[in-house]
Amino acid sequence: MVFGFGKPAHREISAQELDAMLRAGQALVVDVREVDEFASGHIPGAINMPLSTFQPSRLPAADGKTVVLSCLGGKRSAMALAKCATARSAVDTHLAGGFGAWQAARLPIAH
Repeated sequence: MVFGFGKPAHREISAQELDAMLRAGQALVVDVREVDEFASGHIPGAINMPLSTFQPSRLPAADGKTVVLSCLGGKRSAMALAKCATARSAVDTHLAGGFGAWQAARLPIAH
């Protein structure tokens, strides 16, 4: 930890929090599921960067937005966050419960 405060390695936000951030133009979603999973349905506006080939250095420029990683249930996005931490990337946020939580909240889905 840079400042010794022992801050958690990552931050989780709920589907409702992410929806509000997207509506306000404050978030950029990066979905780390595989291409076929992404094609079957995803958060509108999300960018697909499968965990199998995920490289923090290839994350898109966020232009002041919070980059939020997402997967199906939260495990793969947490793994991607660990890769971001190792690479000293500023990305530290993911969707708690992943796309499953987004669907359960009955939020819009793109295909």
